[in-house]
Amino acid sequence: MTKYEFTLRFALPSNETDPDDVADRLYGGGCDDALVGIGCPGSVALDFTRESVSAHGAVMSAVSDVVTAIPGSALIEVAPDIVGVTDIADVVGCSRQNIRQLMLSCAGPVPVPIHQGKQSLWHLAVVLDWLSREKQYQIDAELMDLAATSMRVNLAVGSLRADAGTEDELRVLFA
Repeated sequence: MTKYEFTLRFALPSNETDPDDVADRLYGGGCDDALVGIGCPGSVALDFTRESVSAHGAVMSAVSDVVTAIPGSALIEVAPDIVGVTDIADVVGCSRQNIRQLMLSCAGPVPVPIHQGKQSLWHLAVVLDWLSREKQYQIDAELMDLAATSMRVNLAVGSLRADAGTEDELRVLFA
């Protein structure tokens, strides 16, 4: 068994207005391995340290526990997933400038950001895979597993909100 550390952010149903009641139901519903944050009305964040044989098992059992304890809650995000250069540097233990230089000076393909702007953002799993394959960084296998799981769950949640017709058109375009 491995301990996985991750964060789940949920939107609460409109009838969930008592933060103490929400925290009590989460604790009693199997989320006693999480630090619960209810600072923002209408949402809850849970920082889990959960043991499991896989990251997928840890994340999905935590999502299930929250949805069972708070029916009608909606998963917003699983972290770690979407990261900027500073986050990447923190994860791999180097400077922000080092990561930026690696990306700018790389002769081969670099990870494509999911958002380009003043601060570009990437899926952590994609960057860790690139660092491991192209730059020979030693990345912890459990972290790679957790980042890939977080990305897959977030993409699946986004897909639930997608228009089926648009999704089908995109599948044809990118097949």
